[in-house]
Amino acid sequence: MSLYIRDLTPDDLSEVTLIYADAVANGTASYELVPPDLSEMTERYQALKAKGYPYLAAVDEQGSLAGYAYTSAFRTRPAYRWLVEDSIYIHPSARGRGVGKALLNALLDRCEKAGFRQMVAVIGGASEASMAVHRSCGFEFSGRMVGTGFKHGLWLDTVFMQKALGEGNTTLPDLSTYPGVMP
Repeated sequence: MSLYIRDLTPDDLSEVTLIYADAVANGTASYELVPPDLSEMTERYQALKAKGYPYLAAVDEQGSLAGYAYTSAFRTRPAYRWLVEDSIYIHPSARGRGVGKALLNALLDRCEKAGFRQMVAVIGGASEASMAVHRSCGFEFSGRMVGTGFKHGLWLDTVFMQKALGEGNTTLPDLSTYPGVMP
């Protein structure tokens, strides 16, 4: 599959809403139970963009949105500002075709250039496919929480995977640049 990775735009949000609705209704990547509407997805997008987090689109050769990915704060306490959490959602027709890996590699590159030092994947339902994509991009297993979500009539585990970005925790961060600059 030929893909073009670019910044997601507000024009993409209708398709993002549909892709995410499928993930909520049929998957375990998200522990939401009711798919949010376009207005809510727009607010979430704007909040992440306002804070400088990458939000990317994967577009296929026909110009259709094959998937999207973004990063967000893992936790909001200031000392966590060097750590981001990734989220990746793929259109059902594009799954298993390398879209997730392309998006994740682009996120890793963007976050490293922005000065982030760690990325964590919080994998709902302990999805083997998601863990495989993260492993292929250099993430390592860092923990499992058992029975943390109840969805589709099942207790679901949550797996954590982590990857150092740039120099990771081997050097001090630059406090004068994003993400070091405090609001």
